[in-house]
Amino acid sequence: MSNQNIFKVIFVNQGKVYEIYARNIYQGEMYGFIEVENLLFGEKTSVVVDPSEEKLKTEFQNTVRSYIPMHAIIRIDEVEKQGNGKIIPLSTKDGNVMPFPSTIYTPTPGGDGD
Repeated sequence: MSNQNIFKVIFVNQGKVYEIYARNIYQGEMYGFIEVENLLFGEKTSVVVDPSEEKLKTEFQNTVRSYIPMHAIIRIDEVEKQGNGKIIPLSTKDGNVMPFPSTIYTPTPGGDGD
């Protein structure tokens, strides 16, 4: 078994829930963002192709490091083995998924720009 950590990161992006796997995650230098590095995808030799994971591979194909806003993170788990990444629509047919607020910061009345 490998001694390297594997993290499953679940977050909201553009009305969809993303589930990705990575070797490294940490609170970055940019305030309010989590840095995700060394993204992991399924085996390229697999005969069965998952369209959702292929879409993730295409979206992140040249990404060295991704910065995800903290308020978009749903959950981060350290897992024993890598699963398949996926993109899931935020709302479901029976409406069991409640979207997070779009921002954690609220403007103050009378502040700049009002």
